[in-house]
Amino acid sequence: MEYGERDLRTASPDDSPSSCPPNPSFRITPDKKFRRSLSTREPSFAEIFPPTISPPRPSTSALPSSPLSSPLHCRLPPPDAAAAPGPAPAAASEPSYRCISSLLLKKDGQILSMAMSSDLIYTGSERNVIRARKLPALVECDQLKTKAPMAVALAASDDRVCAAFADFKIRVWRRVWDGRLKHVRLGTIPTAGGYVRTYITRTDKMGKHVGPITSLAINAAADILYSASIDRTVKVWRVSDLRCIETFHAHPDAVNALLVADRDGVLFTASDDATIRVWRQDLCGGSRRHSLTVTLPAKHSPVKSLALSPDGNVLYGGCSDGYVHFWLKGWFTGQLQYGGCLQGHTHAVLCMATAGKFLVTGSADSTSQVWVRGQDGEHSCLAVLVGHKGPIRCVAAYHGGSTSSSSSGADGGGRLGGADDHDHEDGCPMICTGSLDGVLKLWKVTRPVV
Repeated sequence: MEYGERDLRTASPDDSPSSCPPNPSFRITPDKKFRRSLSTREPSFAEIFPPTISPPRPSTSALPSSPLSSPLHCRLPPPDAAAAPGPAPAAASEPSYRCISSLLLKKDGQILSMAMSSDLIYTGSERNVIRARKLPALVECDQLKTKAPMAVALAASDDRVCAAFADFKIRVWRRVWDGRLKHVRLGTIPTAGGYVRTYITRTDKMGKHVGPITSLAINAAADILYSASIDRTVKVWRVSDLRCIETFHAHPDAVNALLVADRDGVLFTASDDATIRVWRQDLCGGSRRHSLTVTLPAKHSPVKSLALSPDGNVLYGGCSDGYVHFWLKGWFTGQLQYGGCLQGHTHAVLCMATAGKFLVTGSADSTSQVWVRGQDGEHSCLAVLVGHKGPIRCVAAYHGGSTSSSSSGADGGGRLGGADDHDHEDGCPMICTGSLDGVLKLWKVTRPVV
């Protein structure tokens, strides 16, 4: 069996959701300890918002202890091949990776969220500080401090940074340059006036979420911020005045992830009800409300993360059973059709990011995988990044400063601009991963040109 065939299980578009049995799940217990997490002063993220993770599948081998023992990380020839006569295989033709930077955030504890904008990457943790770092050196250049701990979700645009905290509120900053990089606090969502309006009107339109916020997404063109929560709702906030302009029930179960398409402003939501829903805003009417256009089933498994290819033609949904399902946009109808699934992780896929034709996934099995999409739409796994000692909560990918990059995992993602893709001859992206072990890593994946 070929390398790509073993790592990729493609299902037929005609497969029904009933063809796969439901998968049981369990939750990370609050007393779960990771060896690299040194912060014990604040309650753990699992106590506030425990992720749902499925146990390993019986057919999957145990979690690898080293990069070379990974079932997908075949970088060296087998021992019998080395002893066999004849010329040695060309190992240089195989893709490889290396960790070029690793930061242990001792005082921050678990890394819970990540967002990328311009040449900056923002990380949120258990503490009340969001750190802004310069890429690719990961040098800290500013801190965004609040009174509330645990930044569970982040989103960044060209000049705005939004963060959701464990108190169910969202803080907003504006990025400015005054001799050095600075972030000016604009306010807190919802505002104090919002509570008054909620009490008078007897509605929750202007109020905060009644459950933990799971994801944020910014539509800069429409001046809109989206927030999702386990209370099953999505709230739409106007960034200019920090007011809630719409609240709608998105799913019958907790909403885990949000994603906004840059090209047309289409909103995607993922939920524990094992579906992805597609929403469009009514631009013709005066209400500008969102309406449901299609529901995409994900084979009985709760969907924990979302990613969209830069061209908007491929939608990915990471599930709690370790599979990544994807849908392809039809060139004629523009409708999303089920394309198959990617099998590789043994636990829940908590975060994903895209850069060009590459997909990067992060999982509760403490590994991150790099996939590449071919001209025929088939996916193959290039590398399995092994090094974290806890679940990978957030991931970001970029092409040396190119615009076709994103970040995911309790955040809405950002865009990079400045350099072109020729900064990397092999075309593989730079990858940044944040884990519940409190470590931030930067990876370089190389694929020699044949």
